[in-house]
Amino acid sequence: MLGLLRATLQRIKWMRQQDRIGPDLPITHWRLYLKSTMNTLCQSKFAYFGEEAEVRPGAYVVFCSRVHLGRRVVIRPSCMLFSDPQGFITIEDDVMLGSGVHVYVSNHEYSNPSIPIIDQGSCNFSHVHLRRGCWIGANAIILPGVEIGENAVVGAGSIVTKNVPARTVVAGNPAKLVNNIE
Repeated sequence: MLGLLRATLQRIKWMRQQDRIGPDLPITHWRLYLKSTMNTLCQSKFAYFGEEAEVRPGAYVVFCSRVHLGRRVVIRPSCMLFSDPQGFITIEDDVMLGSGVHVYVSNHEYSNPSIPIIDQGSCNFSHVHLRRGCWIGANAIILPGVEIGENAVVGAGSIVTKNVPARTVVAGNPAKLVNNIE
């Protein structure tokens, strides 16, 4: 019984020390359900956590210390922000993300066919930048190195592989210019 208690306490300590937030870390995840505890948790974990920003229950953020969330940004359920010690995610003020948006700053290495991909690590670390006022539709995927311009729109379900100019609408797989916002 003492061994089980010790193991449980070690697991709780490990969860608190993680540089991430998500439902798989229940010791901290419950704090996202209450605005006051969510703010305290996020301000302690993120590189920057702006006024009125929110991380809602069901969202994942990996390497929070490499994520900058501006003012009035909401990370909705099922969103996944995957930063890395070598990559940074910056989301400026007033950015809207639909549910299920994924943002990545790296990719898996797969150049050596004699080594399983799971053992090859990551590569191509590139910052991702979502500029002020842009809107990322539900279930869109933003790949490493992409910058979404100010007040641009990414259609739901799009896969963004290249930079998106300001005041444009892109959609599809891969995302392509659909319209200009004038």
